[in-house]
Amino acid sequence: MKNHHNRLGFCSGSLKNNVVLVLALSFFALEGFSQNYPSLTDPFRLSQLQPPQGKVQVVIDTDTYNEIDDQFAVVYGLLSPDQMEVQAIYAAPYLNNRSESPKDGMEKSFEEIERLLDKLAMKRENFVYRGSDAFLESLDNPIESPAAQDLISKAMNSDGPLYVLTLGAPTNIASAILLEPEIIHKIVVVWLGGKGLNWKTATEFNLMQDPIASQVLFDSGVPLIQLPTQPVTSHLLTTVAEIETYLQGKGEIGDYLVEIFKDYHKGNPFGWSKVIWDISAIAYVINPGWFNTEIRSTPLLTDELTYSVDHTRHLYRVATYLNRDRIFGDMFKKVGEYTME
Repeated sequence: MKNHHNRLGFCSGSLKNNVVLVLALSFFALEGFSQNYPSLTDPFRLSQLQPPQGKVQVVIDTDTYNEIDDQFAVVYGLLSPDQMEVQAIYAAPYLNNRSESPKDGMEKSFEEIERLLDKLAMKRENFVYRGSDAFLESLDNPIESPAAQDLISKAMNSDGPLYVLTLGAPTNIASAILLEPEIIHKIVVVWLGGKGLNWKTATEFNLMQDPIASQVLFDSGVPLIQLPTQPVTSHLLTTVAEIETYLQGKGEIGDYLVEIFKDYHKGNPFGWSKVIWDISAIAYVINPGWFNTEIRSTPLLTDELTYSVDHTRHLYRVATYLNRDRIFGDMFKKVGEYTME
């Protein structure tokens, strides 16, 4: 008996096999659009995720003008030469009431980094780089920028792990990984972003600004140390009184940090405090002992910006606690000592 063909053109006698074939082809077609990242062995990744010891090489990626905490972090990093060598600072994009577009935010951040270097009398050439002028729209279109290209160059020429201290939307870092995936063998990303895994949503400014770039950090396999905002870095609170006590009169940079802190909330209502959470990424490299962390499977960051758990995924390190007083004390001391030199 002659086989009759269905509307899809398959023989009815082999419909089941053909459906399986179509599904398989569809799967591989979809896989063709996904990003292929290099594979890291578990022992290598775990070695990269060990707390840093001694002086390390770092670059700082920062949306510096987004508010005021990045300024404290940049200054803290630059005033910690015994623990880190800052090789470059990258301006990251952001969009809020202090910018007109991601590009405008990046440009304002670039200018603020230059301003901080001037006040520290640390002007250096080929040190500050402009980053992405937009957020990622797909994995197929990483954003080329001087920052991304410099990160690729420094990473590929690095002898040891290059620590990438990421204080904003990770657009520059994700773009560099997508442009040259091999850098995941050479870098360790310390990212202030997202909320803790036990929160019902991952939503947080840095993560929300560029969800695709945030997914790249979790999915690419790059050695990642996450410093969640709630309930960890949110403990890095300080007040006008404390800032004035330890930074007022401590040179041009100390006075500037006091000025921007007080201007951020003019009127300073009774009992007001401000979180300066970006200094956490600097502090982790300076002294990991100020933090409690855990090695866990990386979460899946969904399109709804929630975490989904899959214990078969690669490992990363996530902070669960920090010592607020040790971190602020170290930063205040270094600003004071620098201005006395």
